[in-house]
Amino acid sequence: MNILLITQEDFLAGSTFSVSYLAQSMAARGNNVYVAARPDSLLNELVRAMAGVTFLPITIQSRFDKASIRLLKSWVETYKLDVINAQSSKDRYITILARMFYGVKSPLFHTRRQYPMSAGGFLQRKFYVTGTDKIIVISEELKRIFIQKGFPAQHLHVIHNGIPAARFKQWSEEEVQRLREKFEIKPGDIVIGSISRLKHQEQILQALAILNRPEIKILFVGITEGYFDSLCRELNLKNKVMYGGAVKADVVLNYYRLLTVNVLASTMDGFGLVLLEAMAMGIPVVATRFGGIVDVVHHDVNGLLFNDGDIETLAGQLGFLVDHEPLRNHLITQGYKTAYEEFSIEKTAANYETFFHQQLEMAK
Repeated sequence: MNILLITQEDFLAGSTFSVSYLAQSMAARGNNVYVAARPDSLLNELVRAMAGVTFLPITIQSRFDKASIRLLKSWVETYKLDVINAQSSKDRYITILARMFYGVKSPLFHTRRQYPMSAGGFLQRKFYVTGTDKIIVISEELKRIFIQKGFPAQHLHVIHNGIPAARFKQWSEEEVQRLREKFEIKPGDIVIGSISRLKHQEQILQALAILNRPEIKILFVGITEGYFDSLCRELNLKNKVMYGGAVKADVVLNYYRLLTVNVLASTMDGFGLVLLEAMAMGIPVVATRFGGIVDVVHHDVNGLLFNDGDIETLAGQLGFLVDHEPLRNHLITQGYKTAYEEFSIEKTAANYETFFHQQLEMAK
């Protein structure tokens, strides 16, 4: 198949890595994969050296960008695209408009990866549903939420994210040691980490203030230096917080190796890929009981869950996890199984390929 994955996302975020993992694995299965994104994007950096993957530059100025729509139409004709899979909001619009007004006939699927802050009104939902062949959601919980928002169940199809095992060997003990020295992490220090863009990380700080443990530090990766300084002064945590800032894809795994526990305090994730990445790196995880996160983390089995805003429970879980090595080891062992067996990228790519083939057959 000739498959186009198109997105305008450009973050150190799960969605960016998910698209790159999917592109590589779909290409490895013998498909011709085209990835369209901004030329200055992280995704370009991630996929440009992948065998069987062609990067196509596109900068979508708005949801109704005629130049981008015309460019998309030219790609369909040039590359004989069998499938278009849109991944973010702007490209969702232009792909539907290309079909409605520019005669693009390729089957169109939208992948939704996050909790919908707004599903729009009846007309917007009708636009999405009638303009696409199917909407792919990345968790059962996300499907349930979309149905609640008024989307028809039969138009939604679940395919979980996956991760490639080989990627998680790409870290350097020498670089990890350099980072330990940079952040002055000493033997015996406990590092609670959050490797994510801004997602309610203030809850982690509030929990650590309750714990008041001198050996515990926190590392934020993906957040600007000093972002939480005001709150840290208020909570008397100023000297406990470290910032990694925005880091490149090829070094982020070294930051995982600094962590004792990884926390995702999010109320927007449709899946929580960062949790799988932490599991794959042998790091116990704690996360909000929200959205697609519950498809990945099973409480007391491969991680711990807390309700959003329940700071007392989060503090108790972190304290207990830090003090009980047998629990940490149990979560690590189960986390490995979750990451490498249940959510492998090979399984994800096979599910996408099967789904696309089924839809193409039905369209004949």
